[in-house]
Amino acid sequence: MKKILFVAFVLINGAIFAQSGAKIVFKDKDNTVDYGTVSKDTDDGIRKFEFTNTGDAPLIIKDVHSTCGCTVPSKPTGEIMPGKSDFITVKYNMNPGPIRKTITVDTNAVNVEGGMVALKIKGEVIVKKEVSPLEKKQSLLEKS
Repeated sequence: MKKILFVAFVLINGAIFAQSGAKIVFKDKDNTVDYGTVSKDTDDGIRKFEFTNTGDAPLIIKDVHSTCGCTVPSKPTGEIMPGKSDFITVKYNMNPGPIRKTITVDTNAVNVEGGMVALKIKGEVIVKKEVSPLEKKQSLLEKS
C-alpha cells in the first residue's frame, strides 16, 4: 500500500511540474514597476511590463484592466509564441500624490492560478515648485 501511495505521489508531482502549455514570466521583480519620485512636467507616465512565454504553446493575453480609470493598460494583439517576449504598456495619468495601482492580466498561461496575473505600479508624483520671476531676481541679488 505504501508503494502505491508513493508511486501515485510521484506521478501527480511529475504531472504538475511538467505542465505543457503557455507560461508567462515577467521581467520585473514581483511584477512591480516603480516609478520612483517623478513630476508630471517631466514624465509621460508610460511604463512597460516585459514578459516572455517560457511554455511550449502560444500565449494569449485575453484582457488587461486596471483598478481605476487613472491607469490605462494596453495589451499585445496577437499570440506570443514560445520563447518570444512582448510587453504590456501602462499609462498613468500622473495626478500628484502616491501611486499604488494594480493591473490584472487574464491569460491562457498554465503557470499562474486561473491564468490571472497581478501587475503593480508604485511611486509618487510631485508638483514642481514654481519660482516666480521676483523670487528668481531676489535669489540672484542675494548671490551677488
